[in-house]
Amino acid sequence: MSIILKYKRVYLLGLIPISLLFIYLAKHSPFFAEIIYAKHIYRWLSQIISTISGILPFSLAEMMIIAIPVLFLVLLIRFIIIFVAEKEKRRDTVLRALLNTLCTGSVVLFLFTILAGINYYRYPFSSYSELIIQASSLEELYMLTDDLVQEANELRQQIAQTDEEGVFDLSISYYQLAKEADLAFELLAEEYPILGGYYGAPKPVLLSELMSRTEITGIFIPFTMEANVNVHVPDYTIPATMLHELAHLRGFMREDEANFLSYLAGMKSDNVEIRYSCTMLALTIAGNALYSQDYDLYAQIRKQYSEDVLKDIRANSSYWQQYEDTVVSTISNKVNDTYLKANAQTDGVKSYGRMLDLLLAKYRKEQAEQDELQ
Repeated sequence: MSIILKYKRVYLLGLIPISLLFIYLAKHSPFFAEIIYAKHIYRWLSQIISTISGILPFSLAEMMIIAIPVLFLVLLIRFIIIFVAEKEKRRDTVLRALLNTLCTGSVVLFLFTILAGINYYRYPFSSYSELIIQASSLEELYMLTDDLVQEANELRQQIAQTDEEGVFDLSISYYQLAKEADLAFELLAEEYPILGGYYGAPKPVLLSELMSRTEITGIFIPFTMEANVNVHVPDYTIPATMLHELAHLRGFMREDEANFLSYLAGMKSDNVEIRYSCTMLALTIAGNALYSQDYDLYAQIRKQYSEDVLKDIRANSSYWQQYEDTVVSTISNKVNDTYLKANAQTDGVKSYGRMLDLLLAKYRKEQAEQDELQ
């Protein structure tokens, strides 16, 4: 007990109950989560940190992740040396190491809470978009999917650059694409001011192939406020992923909403490659839902896919097959599922599919507006 009282950083353990208090307030007070935190505290914190980290052309978070195991190894060796050399103080050495670990964990928990965790309990985006989430008919799902197929086919015809196998190939650099993605969100913010602000552009990850091994296409790191993107994946998926991570950066942490915001922002872009990528994201989600509800209707829709669109889909499927059911991907999916469920997304990784409700709500709203004009 005496060493605990003498430990200079023991006060950091107080960050644990503070973090839990913030989460409790966020869960039970939408006013605290949205008005006090998301619209004010987070808005300013995120822009300041993102602007600073955005100065760097590379991902600061990636460098930190690479450095962590090296630092851990150095500290472990140091601990072993001290443990062996100072036999009479071994108990104190172990206790101090445990306290250091707990204090580090408490700081990480606190930073995550104030930089991201509370946002899981904010108002849903539908409260800003005035979209009505309700039960949808199979006919509505079919019509939505049909519209998305036609849109994807038309956009794919406008894609000028492909690889030697005729598969979508980005015509601009990742850094230029990141600027275009950031601009798309600026345009969307004109319609939804809650999305506005000055944020750093998404960043391609140098070790992207390692991300693919974990079946991760992008990740938002709140500690550096960076939207990190896997660029080892098929090109047509990259723009939508960039926009998805930018949605997280702007404070919308729920996966279904981030996907939907990616689609909305993509449709604002003048870049046909971005629009195609986001349309394909929406089509994939709607098509998968139709497949599970009525295979015959899905088969009718599938016949309408252009050959170029099918080439992209096959290339994407082929790419991910090499990483399926590996030890690393299985562990990663389990960790991701646990993380999502721990942060108020009870569907876990399935919550990515709930974007469909928002797409259908948008479809109904647009149909109603068209009916009024007739």
